[in-house]
Amino acid sequence: MEVRMALPDSSSPTPVQPSRRAIVPQTPSLARRCLATLAYLVIRAVAVTVRFRWEYAPGVLEHKDQPLIFCIWHNRLALSLLMHEDYVRRIGQERGLAAMVSASRDGAVLARVLEHFRVQPVRGSSSRRGPQALLELTSWAERGYDLAITPDGPRGPKYVVQHGVISLAQVSGCPIVPASQELRWRFTLRSWDGFQVPIPFARAVMKFGEPLLIPRDASEAQRERLRLELERRLNELTKD
Repeated sequence: MEVRMALPDSSSPTPVQPSRRAIVPQTPSLARRCLATLAYLVIRAVAVTVRFRWEYAPGVLEHKDQPLIFCIWHNRLALSLLMHEDYVRRIGQERGLAAMVSASRDGAVLARVLEHFRVQPVRGSSSRRGPQALLELTSWAERGYDLAITPDGPRGPKYVVQHGVISLAQVSGCPIVPASQELRWRFTLRSWDGFQVPIPFARAVMKFGEPLLIPRDASEAQRERLRLELERRLNELTKD
């Protein structure tokens, strides 16, 4: 679910041009749409039983008057959309969310789940529709939407921030908010990221870290330093 690209070192970011070869995202079949609806209902049902504790770093709620980029590891996706819902309740504002989703067939199912949560899916990844997705996300931010991205998805390496989120923050001007979850009771799948599935009646600590701003004129060296800082903050919030 990430887009990876580098911007040149200049006083202002160079607009990213879409690929000349258009890539059409996969659309879900009827069976996969039913699967997405079932996944949505299960998430809602399990969430009702979960005992949540919310932790906001100083500065997160102070940025309520501008769009934010919420950044969470791929294996924490199961309850991630509930985090934005809580944030919106706390700031007392109507705020939409646009999230990057892979253009693959599996991504089509996740995109349908997002739509059930009233989230705008933007289809793309490092290997497919990356530049187009970056432009689309930036456009949603200009409309006042918050953005969401998994910096180590869709293929990893696990817990390593790729460059896409840094490029997105530099182009859009939106601060990055690192977020994570600590699930006390869970299933851990045997996937590349060790995807975590919450068990009913689990305890969950939902964490928002201090926002990180990427200057529009950041050099490659600065971008790398900030990428490592974001990775450090995310890992500091994360307990397996």
